[in-house]
Amino acid sequence: MNERVGSIEKVRGPVVDIICDQLPPLHRALYANAGNERYTFEVFGDLDECRVRAIALHRTAGLRRGMPVYDTGGTLSVPVTPDCLGRLLDVFGEPLDGAAPLAADERRPIISPPAPLADTRAARGVLETGIKVIDLLCPFVSGGKTGLFGGAGVGKTVLITEFMHAIVQLHRGVSVFAGVGERIREGHELWHDMRDAGVMPQTVMVFGQMDESPGVRFRVGLTALTYAEYLRDALHKEVLLLIDNVFRFVQAGSEISGLLGRMPATVGYQPTLITETAELEERIASTQAGNITSVQAVYVPADDMSDPAVSAIFAHLDTMVVLSRAQAARGIYPAVDPLASSSKLMDRHFLGERHYAIAQAVRGHLARYRELEDIIAMLGLEALSAEDRRIVARARRLQRYLSQPFHVVSQHTGIDGASVPLEATLADCEAFIRGDFDDTPEEACYMRGTMRGAVA
Repeated sequence: MNERVGSIEKVRGPVVDIICDQLPPLHRALYANAGNERYTFEVFGDLDECRVRAIALHRTAGLRRGMPVYDTGGTLSVPVTPDCLGRLLDVFGEPLDGAAPLAADERRPIISPPAPLADTRAARGVLETGIKVIDLLCPFVSGGKTGLFGGAGVGKTVLITEFMHAIVQLHRGVSVFAGVGERIREGHELWHDMRDAGVMPQTVMVFGQMDESPGVRFRVGLTALTYAEYLRDALHKEVLLLIDNVFRFVQAGSEISGLLGRMPATVGYQPTLITETAELEERIASTQAGNITSVQAVYVPADDMSDPAVSAIFAHLDTMVVLSRAQAARGIYPAVDPLASSSKLMDRHFLGERHYAIAQAVRGHLARYRELEDIIAMLGLEALSAEDRRIVARARRLQRYLSQPFHVVSQHTGIDGASVPLEATLADCEAFIRGDFDDTPEEACYMRGTMRGAVA
């Protein structure tokens, strides 16, 4: 379209007020040119019958009053093509990896409704990752959403990268990574780690960095989701969508809400928190064309799981994986807390009687061990009954068994990565519960794949 719609009246940080000859619709993408620079704005509200308020998706240095503003003719859109695999892109679909721009015949708007209800497909079984503790106690659901709750330094990025490796190797699928408010250093390291791990050719990475406009951080998740939807519809494969960190998406929305002058709601969050979260989460869906399975890192402010943002995100998740600093301190990696982690589909009708019974037995042993830890620390193992000593011994072996070497860090650790089929995990845990490994040294259970050949 590229018609002039008005001119800039006022610029305050990323907020741009525009005087318009004819009001553009909400969420319309507008732009202004200053020399060789192009500045893109998204309309977020009408001020009166001739002015709109927009959020700039670039730095606003260089803008001035009276600068002409033009209409793109639609909402923000990105180029889509199978060649997007292996690329590092920004919120506009432009390259960040120094390579040539995507040569695409099609563009898709990043703001679009979810797939029609009649076309969506319900969860269809467990999506095996080859990671023992995940597959056993908090299994991923094919086409479902998983929240990864963890702080800094507990192995969150390593776990996310291993998920990508699993999807590429086990399911011949593709991955889309959304770096929402990512630190530049973290994004650079992750990009190189993924190339070194060999998963980049089947991955699209989309970054909205921490130093960019809140409009970019608010929309970069939708850009990544648009690529995930395209790969689902075009390649008909398993698509793993990873978002790090979805809490920063909420923060960006809160920042925009304050810039627009809206009255804050509970704990200072935007009054549109529930709606904005649902607009992102409800587009993550599986259709007859293929599956989108989502893994989302979620920061928990002050470890308060009742925080409104965490509650809004949690309402959409099927599985919650909690990474524990205490587990990491014990040297148990992945540092998943098996008792705090859960899945809404941990049900015998969904998993099958055998998987459900073994998972409950393992959880029961680990829970009893945690109850007795204080007594053991004060009085020693001798103060326990024979039955409790047996449970503690088996729980300690199970705890070490649920550690696992990863493929993506094998060059750093010197230990070959292991991917364990779910059936092998179930057989091993069943043997632990029966007592088949009671005479096996604890160190023989640590950082290995299956227990084949480990019997003393």
